[in-house]
Amino acid sequence: MHHSCVQMLLISVLLLLFFLVSGRPATFEQDFRVTWSDSHLREIEGGRAIQLILDQTSGCGFASKNRYLFGQVSMKIKLIPGDSAGTVTAFYMNSDTDNVRDELDFEFLGNRSGQPITVQTNVYVNGKGDREQRINLWFDPAAEFHTYTIRWSHPQVVFLVDEVPIRVFKNNEARGIPYPKMQPMGIFSTLWEADDWATRGGLEKIDWSKAPFYAYYKDFDIEGCPVPGPASCPSNKNNWWEGPNYQRLSDIEARRYRWVRMNHMIYDYCTDKSRYPITPPECLAGY
Repeated sequence: MHHSCVQMLLISVLLLLFFLVSGRPATFEQDFRVTWSDSHLREIEGGRAIQLILDQTSGCGFASKNRYLFGQVSMKIKLIPGDSAGTVTAFYMNSDTDNVRDELDFEFLGNRSGQPITVQTNVYVNGKGDREQRINLWFDPAAEFHTYTIRWSHPQVVFLVDEVPIRVFKNNEARGIPYPKMQPMGIFSTLWEADDWATRGGLEKIDWSKAPFYAYYKDFDIEGCPVPGPASCPSNKNNWWEGPNYQRLSDIEARRYRWVRMNHMIYDYCTDKSRYPITPPECLAGY
């Protein structure tokens, strides 16, 4: 066999081995388990996707088998089409420690047909939350799948929608502002009824004649330091999410971020003077 052919074959075999080992994205059962109402959660496409069901008897939820300390998690989600007022579809990371919990939230708030779907993000550190920001998505998230990502590194937490950053929570510990870095977090998702607050502050109720409601998830991708796992992993500067490209937003990301904030943001706790007469310190510390 010609030398270059042998090289090509070797490279092909190595690439195949690499893909077999890294195996991303995972199937649902590799990384997740059902947490409540497994009759309302259905695996489809050979376990590569799942359907969450909400009806008058129950919602449902799932969680990662492992917890992680730093890394990136993303999923493709297709939300409830049509009239989804009063429903909440959530995708979040949570330390599961009651009074001192750390949590990073995406919550998709249902709406009446034709109204934009709102995504609410929130950040809890050491049990302190109440940091809601709301953005109207610039596309119909029920028409097809879109990618939602939480990237958590030492310098910052970034929430992204289709690679567009919609929220940044920077590490400002140097200014005395707490930052999530000590507690590993699991990855959770739920579909549930929240018509006491979800749509227009609870004014719009669920129309159960439209039930059952379906949300779909696929391409589950977790890259992070599992806990328990190698103790050196979370502080390893060679983890890609700690690399120089992820210390801050790139120029393109920063432009997209400003675009989202200027054109699509509908609520920011930082500017809510009725709740916070004194602006919270993290709001004054960039982004």
